[in-house]
Amino acid sequence: MSKQSVATIGRAQLSTVSNQVPEISVVIPLFDEEETLDLLYQRLTETLEGLQRPYEMVFVDDGSLDGSYQKLVALYEADPQHVRVIQFRRNFGKTAALAVGFREAEGDVIVTLDADLQDDPAEIPRMLEVLEEGYDLVVAWRQRRQDPLDKTLPSRLFNATVATLTGVRLHDFNCGFKVYRREATEYLKLYGDLHRFIPVLVSWKGFRVTEVPVVHHPRAAGQSKYGWTRYGRGLIDFLVVLFLTSYLRRPLQLFGGLGVAVFSLGFGIGAYLSVQWFLGSPIGWRPILFLAILAMVVGVQLASIGLLGEMIRNFAYDSADEYSVRRILR
Repeated sequence: MSKQSVATIGRAQLSTVSNQVPEISVVIPLFDEEETLDLLYQRLTETLEGLQRPYEMVFVDDGSLDGSYQKLVALYEADPQHVRVIQFRRNFGKTAALAVGFREAEGDVIVTLDADLQDDPAEIPRMLEVLEEGYDLVVAWRQRRQDPLDKTLPSRLFNATVATLTGVRLHDFNCGFKVYRREATEYLKLYGDLHRFIPVLVSWKGFRVTEVPVVHHPRAAGQSKYGWTRYGRGLIDFLVVLFLTSYLRRPLQLFGGLGVAVFSLGFGIGAYLSVQWFLGSPIGWRPILFLAILAMVVGVQLASIGLLGEMIRNFAYDSADEYSVRRILR
């Protein structure tokens, strides 16, 4: 097999003809994890063979700079029936890796986990059992997380904030270990760093989400690929998610409400100044006068943005994208 970099090694190149379509697809996004791939494959194989259901492992190499891709090629050549490999030309990020993995996975059930072996594949059967209870997404909860304090404390604050503001009561939104029904992934539109908020996006579409406490291990090799810059990006993406889940279908309520509030503030200040003027107090070039004018102008602009949003939404409205249908009986 050629080792030249390709964006996606598709089904025709990486799959042999099999009599069984996979029921379970395990999607593993990775970046520079060559030291753990052999053991990860071994543990996944042991767990998935024990389920006695057709399966596949979809490894998404997110532009690794070490020998990860060569390791994946070796795994594919040793087990082409179960291993599939996708390689990006460069590092595009975990969200992109998951989006492509979801698209290429063939199973009705999709499992995602990281390649660093901190998540234990032996937990998959228990999470599948919970999924069969009628849920569409089961999130692993790293109840006793084996990470340094500079990662766990911001994570707790993040999880508490997201749970409070979105109403999705989970303890570990950003855990990469999840089990989905395929239908839930088909409604996801992932870009930026929205992988952190997948449970919120899935719940917003009406799917049932729950969590299961799992064992969490210390990192076996290598080091974390995430630095402090992710917190700034995460905050921006969180604001995006709040807007998408709360006001995407009603932009005028957000911008119109803000516009009315700001315009009312300016109008109130203007009315006060008018009364002062009638009583003989000069207004002149008082800064509060310019504040009143600015507030009224900004209020009108915000309301106009809301109206434009409603016009665009009405023009682009498609009920198929708005709601998720569980079943139709005819």
